[in-house]
Amino acid sequence: MENIFYYIIIGALLFEYFLSTFSSILNMNSMSKEVPDGFQDFYDEDKYSKSQMYLKDKTRFGLLSSTFSLILILIVIHTGIFGTLDTFVREKASNPIISGLIFFGILFIINDILNLPFSLYSTFVIEEKYGFNKTTIQTFIIDKMKGYGLTIVLGSLIMVPVLYFFNTYGSNAWWIAWGLITAFIIAVQPLFVHVIAPMFNTFTPLKEGELRTEIESFAKKVNFPIGRIDVMDGSRRSAHSNAYFSGFGKSRRIALFDTLLEKHSTEEIVSVVAHEVGHYKKKHIVTGTALGILETGFMLFIFNFFITDIELFNVFGVTQTSAYCGLIFFGMLYSPVSILTSILTTAMSRKNEFEADAYALETTKKEKPLISMLKGLAASNLSHLTPHPLMVFLSYSHPPVSDRIKAVESSL
Repeated sequence: MENIFYYIIIGALLFEYFLSTFSSILNMNSMSKEVPDGFQDFYDEDKYSKSQMYLKDKTRFGLLSSTFSLILILIVIHTGIFGTLDTFVREKASNPIISGLIFFGILFIINDILNLPFSLYSTFVIEEKYGFNKTTIQTFIIDKMKGYGLTIVLGSLIMVPVLYFFNTYGSNAWWIAWGLITAFIIAVQPLFVHVIAPMFNTFTPLKEGELRTEIESFAKKVNFPIGRIDVMDGSRRSAHSNAYFSGFGKSRRIALFDTLLEKHSTEEIVSVVAHEVGHYKKKHIVTGTALGILETGFMLFIFNFFITDIELFNVFGVTQTSAYCGLIFFGMLYSPVSILTSILTTAMSRKNEFEADAYALETTKKEKPLISMLKGLAASNLSHLTPHPLMVFLSYSHPPVSDRIKAVESSL
């Protein structure tokens, strides 16, 4: 059985790596030589060439990063580093919960240190080269410290009871842990709006004026109770433009990047808001959350059968079973299923984007602002206009912009 576990884990790692590499190369080679029809007003030759170079640089860097990650995990598996670390934490703490927290903490720190050069290069070389990076070294370091603090607090809040349940209740632990994680997922929604997001960005209410009046008028027309309409200082870190909707009930927020307000007209921004409201009206957020909760429950149920299987632990050089090691090892064993669920999740996300676009068109009755916004966002973010279908199928959470525009035009 140990060999079966080994072959499943190694096979999944290699399959995912080669599939990702193959699709990335196809995607990079799918660039058209000429600016696609309909985008000439947004891309001149220089800008289109720049978008292609941006894609090439990101793809090559991504391939380097994924190759490094694969080599690293193969080294870890074949050298028994997990076993050495498990022995170390057991010597430092007899309590399995404390041992688990130390185990996760050490892995987190090592992983973050190893990935730090890649994060720095992505931010201060690639993003800087194409005019997107606005982050300073000071902001980068402060964000890191805040991230560590959140990881310690939130990680402990969820992992301490989960480890306790699996160490105490045995075969009944999975549904108790599932209930706890479900409560955490629901609770984190308002927490993100009121605590987490403001730790990293400043949110100011959208000023009174034409834009706010138009947004409020639209919200009233479609019977959408607005919690907050905020402008986020996205330009503090990046020149990329975006908008998002978050929270439930009174914690509901529409956040507009300041870079979005600088580059687009009132009608275009209202179309973005209409799109985000569409996600709410079509219950995409609730459905996505519910599916995530169901998948978590399924994973914990299956994990329950492997937590005491010593042969799975032996694959990683660990000689004693534990909940904390089991969570990581089972995560790797589960990766073939994760690949499939990821494909299904992104497919559903793309469907949701089409539906939100259709809602925006249906409620605003204006296709031109929506289309110009889609084209403008693609241009300002140097998006790939002709992605390869395999890459879209595997990993695109949003449909290619050309497909979204065609869907809008076909609805007229």
